[in-house]
Amino acid sequence: MIHKNKKLKLALLALPVLLATGCATTPPSNTDDICAIFREKDDWYHDAAKSARKWNTPIATMMATLHQESRFVHDAKPPRTKILWIIPGPRPSDAFGYAQALGTTWKGYQRATGNYRGDRDDFEDAIDFVGWYHNTSQRQCRIKPNDTYHLYLAYHEGQGGFNRRTYRNKKWLQNVAHKVSARAQSYQRQLNSCEASLKKRKKFLGLF
Repeated sequence: MIHKNKKLKLALLALPVLLATGCATTPPSNTDDICAIFREKDDWYHDAAKSARKWNTPIATMMATLHQESRFVHDAKPPRTKILWIIPGPRPSDAFGYAQALGTTWKGYQRATGNYRGDRDDFEDAIDFVGWYHNTSQRQCRIKPNDTYHLYLAYHEGQGGFNRRTYRNKKWLQNVAHKVSARAQSYQRQLNSCEASLKKRKKFLGLF
């Protein structure tokens, strides 16, 4: 009986850690409402606000970018190609995580920011990456911080590709960029109604 009680105590002690881990890695329940996202994910607003201040990029623009790239799935990867329309083939790239950052681009971010411990499947690191990338596009492509449409085009094509206007013959990409821009506008309207209350909330367990 004593042995069983010890096991029960250990299980109860481990439960909060498991719950916290599960909460951190599962996508938000309602990805269409930025207020609901930030209320469900205790520390995400503070991570997003920190990145917005650091990189002069609106929270709504960064969150709309993450929504398009991964639907907030922490370990998202591009779908595999098909061989003979049936057999799963290789993935088209090594894009990974919330921001679908390529390995080489992520390493460039790490060198530029010194965030060598950053992980693509960590939300705080991923949104910092998006803020950094959009800030780079603002400077190198002369895009305004709130111009989500063109920022997303540069995010997809790279700053060099954007400046060469490689997106001009990609109607599908232009349509996607318009969707991202519309979502950012929707997110911003929602955020205007709840940001004051979000600012008052402390990060998870008040530890950070």
